[in-house]
Formats: sequence, structure tokens, C-alpha cells
Amino acid sequence: MTTETILPFDKEFISSFSKEKAEPAWLEELRLKALASIDSLPMPRPDKTKIDKWNFTKFERHTVESEPFASLNDLSEDVKALVDIEGHKNLYIQRNNTPAYLSLSQDLKDQGVVFTDIFTAAKEHGDLLRRYFMNQAVQVDEHRLTALHAALMNGGAFLYIPKNVEVSEPIQAVYLHDNAETNLFNHVIVALDDNSSATYVENYISTVDGQGVFNIISETILGANARLQYGAVDTLAKGITTYVNRRGVTGRDARIDWALGLMNDGNTISDNETKLVGDGSHGDLKTVVVGRGEQIQNFTTKIVHFGKNTEGFILKHGVMKDSATSIFNGIGKIEHGATKSNAEQESRVLMLSEKARGDANPILLIDEDDVTAGHAASVGRVDPVQLYYLMSRGVPKAEAERLVIHGFLAPVVNQLPIEGVKKQLTEVIERKVR
Repeated sequence: MTTETILPFDKEFISSFSKEKAEPAWLEELRLKALASIDSLPMPRPDKTKIDKWNFTKFERHTVESEPFASLNDLSEDVKALVDIEGHKNLYIQRNNTPAYLSLSQDLKDQGVVFTDIFTAAKEHGDLLRRYFMNQAVQVDEHRLTALHAALMNGGAFLYIPKNVEVSEPIQAVYLHDNAETNLFNHVIVALDDNSSATYVENYISTVDGQGVFNIISETILGANARLQYGAVDTLAKGITTYVNRRGVTGRDARIDWALGLMNDGNTISDNETKLVGDGSHGDLKTVVVGRGEQIQNFTTKIVHFGKNTEGFILKHGVMKDSATSIFNGIGKIEHGATKSNAEQESRVLMLSEKARGDANPILLIDEDDVTAGHAASVGRVDPVQLYYLMSRGVPKAEAERLVIHGFLAPVVNQLPIEGVKKQLTEVIERKVR
């Protein structure tokens, strides 16, 4: 049984929007097919979290046009804190649904690196974009929210690193939400060809409150022996309902390191999956979460081993305050034939109040004999002995709790491979726990 999804936009609107953006015919066709399929597809079913009554489709404005930034000095102080004003070289800023700033060093341009907004990529690099867009990491018809995303995509970025190109300096994208009427269907593609390497960092930041819908998909595709460090810090406002899907696919001997700080204040569904397709490939995920207020969050992390001698590691620490509720689902799956593979995971949740709720669910699905796998999970409250020890030395209770929280999250934060993400996370954690 399916439920009709009532959208404020029809196929004429979608077709007109696609033509306005000068998209290639294949992308317009993909949009229209996705729109037609929405009602026949089920909603995603995140384990132990009911999202039937969450708002993913009711909004009035598809696109909010905003002024671009003439220079980085025009940025608000909140955004300036995220970027290197003086030393930036490779930076994209999207303001609501508008590409607002872009810089890419001449050296990278000369090496064939492509870094631009998703609409320019479709217009100027259509064949290259088509190679990766929703056909490897994420499929259009996975469920209703992926189809909705494909039909209504209204922002995002495209990063392509050619063969044998090693990028030493981070490439950063900032997605700024500063208009309360914004609804964001952001699509990000990070593609690394064989023997290439890069560090990509993205920030989703709200500087206003809102009641919008954010449907975000990121696809990372790595060729043979490619190396990617992918960092993200999400700090979206309380009224934003967020579905965020970050997926990766690795070729032979490739490696992807995820460093995610999921700090939204609204209800959030996060789906992170790495497909270790090539033999000898490696996936490593580190996630830090702080929940507060009455928000509900579900974080599903999955590493699937297809290739032989693959390694997947999941490390997640979360802190729940007030009446916040979070579910941590960690899944390590070793497919038949993925011999000599290793799947390890650890999830830990700390609850700071009687009404806070956390649930850590480690899952191992093993279809091969000659493998290694293990998991650890814990859910608990602040240790009263630790608080007593600190308070007995004159530390106020609120400050003692703050120190305990930082200590609990430090094992993950300190292991994050990207210094900029580590610094931003530390500042966001400090603001949220106070």
C-alpha cells in the first residue's frame, strides 16, 4: 500500500526549472522520471525511529535566490569562523540555493581538477557528471526521499580529481542557510580517479531559524588506489527537518576516511554507507553527535565489504541532553567472497538527564568464513563518581559536566584526521554543552 505524496510542484515546474538551469536532456529526463515514481516508492524505514509524521514534502518555496558575495569580507562572523579568509584557495560557498562564491587555484585548474556548483557542472561537464550522478553510490529509486531529491535538486557541488593528481590543500564547501524560507535539496559529488588524492571539507550552517526541509545527498566515488579524507560539520537550525545521505564507493586499494560532526538542532535522519567494492580497499568512519532539546535523531552507519582483504572501521560517540533521543545503528556486512576482510565498530552514548534517550545497536552480517569482525557498544549516564571528584575540588556542577562531556567525546575528536574539522567540532561542542 502506498500513500500519495502531495507536492507543491508538478512536472511542468520541474521541466521549466531544468531548462532554466540549462541542464542536459538526460538530467531533465531523470528528474521527471523520479517525480513520476515518488508515490510508488516506500519511505525509508530507519530502525527504531518512526518518521511517518515528519515533514519531508510540505513547503512552499523550491528556490530562494540570494545575493552572491563580492568578497569574503561580506560573510557573517559565523561563516568567517569556518574559512581561512586570508589563505583560502579552493572554496565554494552556497547561500541558500544560490552559488555565492567560488575560488579554485590555477594550479589545480591546469591539472584538470573540476570544482564548481552542480548546475555549472551539468551545463559544462554534463558527460562527466552523468558518469557519477545517482548511478553508483545512491540510486534514484531506493525510496521516496531519494526520488524526491532527484526530482527537486536545487543546489550542490561537483568535485572531480583526475588520474594521478594529488591535492595537498583542503578543498572546502560551505552551505549557508540564512533565509528562513529556504528548502534545500543539495547534491554533492566527490569523484577521484585512479591514483589521486584529496581532502574535502563541507559545512552546513544555519544563521537563522526556519521550518524548512533539507534533503541532502553526497556521493563519493573512488577509483583504484585513490585516497579521500571527507570531513563534514552540520549545524542546522532547530526547525529544519533533515534527511542526509552520504555514500561512498571504493575501487581497488582505495581508501576513504569519513570525519563527521553531526550537530543539527532539528530532527535528523542520517544514512552513511561505504561500499568497499575493490580488493584491498579501506573505509574508516568517525562520528561525533550532540543532541539537545526535544530533537529526535537516527544515525545509521553501514560498511559493506564486497572485495577481498577489505577493512572497515566505525567509531561513534554521542551525547544526549535535555529530552533528546538518538538511535545509533552500526552495520558491518561482509558479503560472500570477501575473504580476509575485517569489520570493526564501536558506538557509545552518554545521557545527561533523566529524559534523554540513547540507543546503540551494533550489527554484524557475515556471509563469509575467513574474516575478522567485532563490535562494542555502551549506553549510560554521567558517572557520579567523576562529578563528585571534580566538584570536591571546587569545580561547579555545570563546569564538571562540561569537562566530562569533552572527555567522553575526546577519543573520537582527537582521532579526526582533518585539523579544520577538529577545531570546528570542538567549538560547536563547547557551544552546545554550555
